[in-house]
Amino acid sequence: MNRITAQLHTQLSRRGRSARRPAPPPPTLVAVAHGSRDPRALRTVTALLDRVRALRPEVPVRLGHIELNEPLLTDTLAALRGDVVVVPLLLGRGHHTKRDIPATVAAAAHLRARIAGPLGPHPLLAEALHTRLAEAARRPGAPTAAPGGVVLAAAGSNDPDAAVDTARTAELLSARLGGVPVLPGHASGTGPRVSDALRALAGLGHERAAVASYFTAPGRFASQCADAAPGIAAAPLGAHPAVARLVLHRYEQALASAPLSHEAVTVGV
Repeated sequence: MNRITAQLHTQLSRRGRSARRPAPPPPTLVAVAHGSRDPRALRTVTALLDRVRALRPEVPVRLGHIELNEPLLTDTLAALRGDVVVVPLLLGRGHHTKRDIPATVAAAAHLRARIAGPLGPHPLLAEALHTRLAEAARRPGAPTAAPGGVVLAAAGSNDPDAAVDTARTAELLSARLGGVPVLPGHASGTGPRVSDALRALAGLGHERAAVASYFTAPGRFASQCADAAPGIAAAPLGAHPAVARLVLHRYEQALASAPLSHEAVTVGV
């Protein structure tokens, strides 16, 4: 074999090995739930992530909690290597999305990470809320008349951006319902309480307004808000297909925003 032939043989061999090299796996999607003492919360979040895995089987999906449930986010990140995209299963901006999660991810210096924006606001959440209200209206014993108004019951926060995000979701849900008035009500933090929103709707002639549960999963606040409903009370968002699609949408948004790095960077909505 002369020198030129040997060089060609070497080049072709390298190309063959390169072609056979498997593509690197996609970054791990780390979903971050708040956590709850309600045992239904973990079951609900697990079902949601099972739906996410079914939509994108090639994407590794892991779960971490801010508090109250295991695995905690710190433990989940400690067990991972390589590239990750952290997706908060939270519905708006606030202390957890602005401070707690970024600080925890930044402490995992062994990872190349990006942090997606919170799930809300987004039209897919309005789709899921609409579905949950329709399901509640079909339950045995539910009022036959359609509610003239809806309270969007949210956890609430002292961060004003959280109230802005919830108000935007209320607008999206109102549009989805054909213009039915939707007022935000909060279980905590600043801003009007669920009872305040119910009184405001009653003042507009909607005495038996429905309550839409703007919570990812069941928990103490979701139960309190449902108990306050004079009419139908919808279930939390849960493992609705639209929520699963939105989790992957936030994941893809984060990946498209910039290269992964060892410095955790939060990607806006």
